[in-house]
Amino acid sequence: MQVILHIGVHCTDEDRLLKGLLRNADDFHREGISIPGPSRYRMLLSEVVSQLGAGAPAPEAREVMLDAILSEDPAQVKRVILSHETLLSVPKLALEGGEIYRKAERRLQAVAKLFDGDDLQILIGLRDFATWIPAMLRATPHETPESFLAGADPMQLRWSDLVARIRQALPDVPLLLWCNEDTPLLWGQILREAAGIEAERKIIGSFDLFSELVSPEAMQRFRGFLRENPQVSEAQKRRVMAAFLEKYALPEAMEEELDMPGWDAAYVDMLTELYDEDVWQISQMDGVRVLAP
Repeated sequence: MQVILHIGVHCTDEDRLLKGLLRNADDFHREGISIPGPSRYRMLLSEVVSQLGAGAPAPEAREVMLDAILSEDPAQVKRVILSHETLLSVPKLALEGGEIYRKAERRLQAVAKLFDGDDLQILIGLRDFATWIPAMLRATPHETPESFLAGADPMQLRWSDLVARIRQALPDVPLLLWCNEDTPLLWGQILREAAGIEAERKIIGSFDLFSELVSPEAMQRFRGFLRENPQVSEAQKRRVMAAFLEKYALPEAMEEELDMPGWDAAYVDMLTELYDEDVWQISQMDGVRVLAP
């Protein structure tokens, strides 16, 4: 079985991936692709991973887990997609000890042991620390940046450190990553990659995120373009979407709240520049694929 595990990061998804996949669940189900509801597995998977630790799972653990997760016969399922952004950590402890998700390797190794023999793949959406840290502060009980950062220096934080740790711990597990900033343009591809279907296949909801960034009139024009050009490729669609965003983006939808003490425009720009360089470094790693518009 192919086991697709989407693990956030925090403040990048808000369950959009799961909801987008569920909109296509009937079509996917006919092809052996299962998208369980989160109540069937999130708490259970977290508990099993915590209990397992460095130990080996019981021989029947996988079957028990699949029986709990799946509503259909596991023998009929070729691919199961699980989305669980708090599997690595609750938001308030994301930088515990000054390190990004410091328990990530151990928890993901436990998942790999649980699904030993299955084809595991990990999906991660990344986000610029210039916007991720303020968003995490709003999403947690922390009252100050220092409390959340737990000794970490934003200028020294690198997603590549997390990715390298995961690759070292799970060298046989491929990673698929994308940048949250690119998600509106990539959304259809992300949904298709998660489902393991053809790149040009039509699915429901490909443009859901894009539609939130432009006016209804602009979205109507874009859909008119698609009707008039039915053979246009996904790459061409993304180029048109980028042009529409340049011309018709809603200012309020594009603005990020960056009210951080001591952060001026130069500091934010430097964080973003470091992030862009870091994503490039990640794209060069073996076993890692980074989606780009």
